Amino acid sequence: MDLNKSIRMAVDTGKVVLGSDKTTKAALSGNAKMIIVAANCPAERKQDLKHYSQLSDVPVLEYIGSAIELGNVCGKPFPVAAMTVLDAGNSDLLDAVKKQ
Repeated sequence: MDLNKSIRMAVDTGKVVLGSDKTTKAALSGNAKMIIVAANCPAERKQDLKHYSQLSDVPVLEYIGSAIELGNVCGKPFPVAAMTVLDAGNSDLLDAVKKQ
C-alpha cells in the first residue's frame, strides 16, 4: 500500500477535514475515523490531538513528511499539519491503521 496514494484517494473519493482546529473538533465530536498528523506539526498540537483521539478511540497516523508535503498529497496549495478522515471512500487508508 502506498500511503500517499491512499491519502489522495480518501481526499478525492471520501470525506476529509483539513486543518488542526477542524481536526480537533472532529475528534471531540466522535465523527473522526482516523487522524493524520504531519511530522512537523507543532508538538503541543500533536499531543492534544493524540489525547483527544484516545478519548474518542480514534487511531492516529503520523505522516512521515512535512505539512507542506501532506498538503501536496491532498492536492492543496497550502500546508496541512493535521487532517481527519470522516469517510475513507474508495481508499484503503483505514486498513493501514488496523495492520499497525
